[in-house]
Amino acid sequence: MFRIPKHILVPMIVACALFMENMDSTVIATSLPTIARDLHEDPIALKLALTSYLLSLAVFIPISGWMADRFGSRTVFRSAICVFMAGSILCALSGSLVGFVAARFVQGMGGAMMVPVGRLVVLRSTTKAEMVRALSYLTIPALIGPVIGPPLGGFISTYFHWRWIFFINIPISIIGLVMAGRHIENLRDEFVQPLDWSGFLLSALGLSALMLGLATAGRHLVSLPVALAGIVAGVLLVSAYVWTARSKLHPLLNLGLLQIPTFRIGVVAGFFFRIGIGAIPFLLPLFLQLGFGLSSFESGLLTCASAVGALFMKTMAARILQRFGFRRVLIWNTVVAAASLMLIGVFTSHTPHALITVVLLIGGCFRSLQFTSLNALAYADIERPQMSQATSLASVVQQLAAGMGVTVGAFALQGSGFLQGHASVVAADFPPAFIVIALVSLSSLIWLRTLVRNAGAAISGHGRPLEE
Repeated sequence: MFRIPKHILVPMIVACALFMENMDSTVIATSLPTIARDLHEDPIALKLALTSYLLSLAVFIPISGWMADRFGSRTVFRSAICVFMAGSILCALSGSLVGFVAARFVQGMGGAMMVPVGRLVVLRSTTKAEMVRALSYLTIPALIGPVIGPPLGGFISTYFHWRWIFFINIPISIIGLVMAGRHIENLRDEFVQPLDWSGFLLSALGLSALMLGLATAGRHLVSLPVALAGIVAGVLLVSAYVWTARSKLHPLLNLGLLQIPTFRIGVVAGFFFRIGIGAIPFLLPLFLQLGFGLSSFESGLLTCASAVGALFMKTMAARILQRFGFRRVLIWNTVVAAASLMLIGVFTSHTPHALITVVLLIGGCFRSLQFTSLNALAYADIERPQMSQATSLASVVQQLAAGMGVTVGAFALQGSGFLQGHASVVAADFPPAFIVIALVSLSSLIWLRTLVRNAGAAISGHGRPLEE
């Protein structure tokens, strides 16, 4: 009987779970207007469903590694699948905005554990000789999920019912549970550092209050005074975490890493660039559906072009960085990527779909190059013992930026409509919103311009001859 080698089987099991998580995070975007109609809510209010998911990732990612070390990677990985599946079921059964937002938060808890713990499972289950091939399997869901997600979500919402978007996770989850139970070892560390519980509580409560306060400040879900109180409480709690973390030997998030110039610039500049880009999954489907009257499926077919462009750029990013270096690529590419965001606002209902597809595909290429470059720059001068802490901090910032992007995009859209005197969202509200998010991404130049010319040269290979 044919047996799949373990160094291939384990990454494939993890990749299936990661594919489900990656696809689910994009599949909902094209279905937001449909879900809003069914729940009798303003489509802009559904920003909370995206924000709560991303917030949950930011809150629970930092403790995922500790949990795997403490309770075993297989136990935590299977538990994460169960939580994700439970969140999916709750999403499918939700009948109100409050219930849907809460269900997405639960789903994010599972996703926060699946991604880093799944990667840890692969790293601990393969030899160094097999590691490159094993890790290559994990890139598949990250690249393919965003391509399949938008049209799949649009197809289900248009021709079936949006609730099936979440029900399809159930059989995949069950298969993952069975396969993980049979083929993944329950590896754990013998000596586990104590978890910074006070830091976790301060950061979790602070980030939750701050992000949800900002997201609900548009008078969705709670009143404005309650939202403002959440923002103030969030700022105070996050400030308290920053103050107390400085004196801890093993803080939840090691903010001292920000003293490393390349890491600081990669993370901070990446935060502002990702805010602008993070608004796209929210604004673009609304623009195409509410502004142009396209169906969810038609919208999904167009929006996936950005993911196709990102997939294409992955094959070229390394050579571009080697040829031009981090500083030049990041500065010029920021300008081009921001311009591509403004260009989306020029679309009208008469713009040929072929032209929209080309613009989104090319824009996806430049945004992918920026993400790849920022990620690589952040780790350019990080020593191996610091890699885990750096990954946790960078991951939290990335999820917060994506959540902030949705919030900023929603505020820009609402502000545009208010200034133009529109009672409901119309196509004319979107161009100013895209200009706003493009300017936010462009503001990352403030930090990128401080890069030294040879920054990250050791990993980009800039200055060395190109390989034939």
